[in-house]
Amino acid sequence: MTQRSPMVTAERNRTLALASALVRGAVAAGLGLGSLTVLVMVLWISSPYPDSGPGGALRAAAGVWLLAHGAGLLRPDTLSGVPAPVSLVPLLLVVGPVWLAHRAARDAADPEEGRPRPSQAGAFCAVTAGYLLVVAGAAAAARGGSLRPDPDTLVFPVALVVAGAAAAGVWTAAGRPFGPLPSWSPLVLQEAVARTVVRDRAEAACRSAAVGVTVLLGGGALLVAVALGRNAGAAQDAFLGLAGDWSGRIAVLLLAASLVPNAALWGASYGLGPGFSLGTGATATPLGLAGSPTAPPFPLLAAVPDQGPGTLLNGAALAVPVAAALALAWSTARRAAPADAPRARAWSRSETVRVTLLAALGCGAATALLTAVAGGPLGTGALREFGPVWWLAGPAALAWTAGLGVPAVLLLRRWRLRTPGWAWRRDVPGADESPAAAPTRAPGETSTKEAANATVSEARAGAEARASVGRPRRWWAPWRGRAAAGASGDAARGGSAASTASVPAPGGGPGGGPETASGPAADGSGPGDGGFEPYDFLPTDPWHAKDFRETRWASLKRDSGGLMADFPAASAGSTGPADPVGSADADADSDTDAEAAGSAAGRPAPAPDRPGPTP
Repeated sequence: MTQRSPMVTAERNRTLALASALVRGAVAAGLGLGSLTVLVMVLWISSPYPDSGPGGALRAAAGVWLLAHGAGLLRPDTLSGVPAPVSLVPLLLVVGPVWLAHRAARDAADPEEGRPRPSQAGAFCAVTAGYLLVVAGAAAAARGGSLRPDPDTLVFPVALVVAGAAAAGVWTAAGRPFGPLPSWSPLVLQEAVARTVVRDRAEAACRSAAVGVTVLLGGGALLVAVALGRNAGAAQDAFLGLAGDWSGRIAVLLLAASLVPNAALWGASYGLGPGFSLGTGATATPLGLAGSPTAPPFPLLAAVPDQGPGTLLNGAALAVPVAAALALAWSTARRAAPADAPRARAWSRSETVRVTLLAALGCGAATALLTAVAGGPLGTGALREFGPVWWLAGPAALAWTAGLGVPAVLLLRRWRLRTPGWAWRRDVPGADESPAAAPTRAPGETSTKEAANATVSEARAGAEARASVGRPRRWWAPWRGRAAAGASGDAARGGSAASTASVPAPGGGPGGGPETASGPAADGSGPGDGGFEPYDFLPTDPWHAKDFRETRWASLKRDSGGLMADFPAASAGSTGPADPVGSADADADSDTDAEAAGSAAGRPAPAPDRPGPTP
């Protein structure tokens, strides 16, 4: 028997993986087309007056499915004989095809265990090719229907939508990494993306932009809901006038539901100021409805304001972009001055402004893109302009979010970094203290009794911090905790902070002069601080201090029965012979201090006939 080489096996696995990705893309497209076809066929069967046979219903379903990808449709049956374009895409229909393509690419790039894994580029190309094969078949089948696809729109935006969804799926399978950029990208961008700070700031800007767009959409939907509530009678008349039977009314209701995201974007554009067009000669803005609208009767269009100048109620729609700008500023300020980080980790003012402007730019670009797909022509006459003006809505969103967001984020940053009584900095009560404010001492100035008192204070503070883990946070708790910390912190500051601050900085001079305090105790992040977290690193510098070394040496000398020598004098300033009496007294004091430190730390004193703790 002939054994296959590893190269042949790897090539065969790669081919199988690409074939599987191609099938996944075709199946995803087939699922979307099939589900929409079933819905259209149910409505056609339940209709008492169908105007075509099952073939016409199938071709109409294929046309509607292509419309969900952004393809333009042509309606040939017009009174003038000129095909009328239908390019208004119901955005709720877009969710299904995009999600199916995204999931197919994600599963193809990250298959189950035991199956061959294709490369990321191979999975993207295979899924996109399989999906577009079904798109081409649906476009060929819908050519003779009542809604024919426009061939020019099959490449853009249909292929672009499919490729974007597949690329997002592959990116999700890879863990949504932010970089590295491709090798053909500029070197400056590659170096910028490689920095962690740049990636963090870009992520913060994207999140803030998403928050701003979400608030815009929510505000627009609220405007539409309020307007429909005020004009409920007109909306009911339009709904009942479009269809007289229950199957037709269900179809109208489904169409109106699929256009709800479009209505929310129309409301957002109205609140931003540019408004939306209701024909070539009519524009609705908060200032009023100018021109003669030629809108067809439809339930959602009952929310259009009355013709004439706007009122104070119409001007209240400007609160939508204000809320979006404040939400964007709040999201950025939370990252610029986080509540669970020291004050030194806060962003600078210029950096905060740059991130806010970048978020405003992203919000404006997303608004322009969404408003561009929310409208579209419905004919060749007056309805060739129908929907929001995207090239005005995008810059308006940028102007609102940048003009209001930058001052708001600076005020929020300053408010969150204020010194007295900030309830949001409850996790780091010592974050407002600068390292330069910590006391400084000489290396040999701290006594052993002070170290024992510091150990007791640190043990109590650590126990309180561990007991507070898991408790729900309340906004009034910091005010009560700050008052308690003022009473106990002053008593413990002389022992805990001083003992830690007495450690000389690395690389200090041998003269033993006072050094500048540094380390965890200097910035208020040590274990004795109220903001101690279970995963913080404990300070290790006092372990090597002279007093602690003398204590450990005395303990070893006592347990050895006097076989060990006295602690050597390591101080450079000490001259002359050592006094035996003074050494004995020092040893006795060291023994007493060691026992006090051991009992203060919760450790029992060693028996005379047993070895003591390991230093």
